[in-house]
Amino acid sequence: MLKENIQQVLAEIEQLKANNEKELEDLRIKYLSKKGAITNLMNEFRNVSAEQKRELGIALNKLKTEAQDKINQLREQIQTKCAAVDTDIDLTRTAYPTPLGTRHPISLVRNEIIDIFTRLGFSLADGPEVEDDLHVFTKMNFAADHPARDMQDTFFVEDSKGSVEKNVILRSHTSSVQARVMEHQQPPIRVICPGRVYRNETITARAHCFFHQVEGLYIDKNVSFADLKQVLLLFAQEMFGKDTQIRLRPSYFPFTEPSAEMDISCHICGGKGCSFCKNTGWVEILGCGMVDPNVLELCGIDSKVYSGYAFGLGIERITNLKYMVKDLRMFSENDERFLNEFVSAN
Repeated sequence: MLKENIQQVLAEIEQLKANNEKELEDLRIKYLSKKGAITNLMNEFRNVSAEQKRELGIALNKLKTEAQDKINQLREQIQTKCAAVDTDIDLTRTAYPTPLGTRHPISLVRNEIIDIFTRLGFSLADGPEVEDDLHVFTKMNFAADHPARDMQDTFFVEDSKGSVEKNVILRSHTSSVQARVMEHQQPPIRVICPGRVYRNETITARAHCFFHQVEGLYIDKNVSFADLKQVLLLFAQEMFGKDTQIRLRPSYFPFTEPSAEMDISCHICGGKGCSFCKNTGWVEILGCGMVDPNVLELCGIDSKVYSGYAFGLGIERITNLKYMVKDLRMFSENDERFLNEFVSAN
């Protein structure tokens, strides 16, 4: 009986076929694994008589060798077939896998800021980076002799003859977008103005000649400083965590009155004091205040009917706090080692 079973399995092996690695592996398991057909036959071999052991032993060894050779033969055929397919490729295609890029940390934080304020009801507003003095300074209540108009702070654009055009400048803040919005829209107004700005400053680890801002403006009837404080508290807690606290310190800006600078409790030490917050427990992140009535009137809005608040923050500053980036210059150097650290943040 064992002899007939060996011949039957041998006939099956001679007819084996496989079109891919999976089918081949299934055949190997069926015949050569510990629970396969050949192993079962070897288990039966223990029960045969002594006179048959030599003949059946030789037959079993031949069967196992034939099975292994057949599996190897089929494997070579499949590999040869795959190699032939692999050579039929378009050599002009980009090599695979193509490494994926990542968003810049400034873009990540900018998008997060926009998301927070849009959920609070603010819409986006945009404007030109090459601006005029009227919208950057005059309508923002800057005096004619204000230091910000000085060549040391503002980039002035030259005309075709190389002469400085006093009225054409690179915007030094996105407040110019607010001015344009107020010119063309009556309250209620609730907008944020993200964008790049330029200032004639020495490039250091803490300052750059260009950077990014997000400014906000809300104008309606009966808008109060309490409204401003609540919005900024919600923003700080969404950006830095629910336990974040804020404080407002009196300050001065030409376009707001009263004005304030806002600090958040240091999220590194939890407000206990560390080297990052200079042991104060607080870190400054933005300026804010109630829109000066002069600004409203200059932009065509009745300051006796409407009031509003405005705020402005530097995206680089928020990015520094969020990701602990100490050198501002790293944001514009395009060092891939630095940028690749933000792949997981996308």
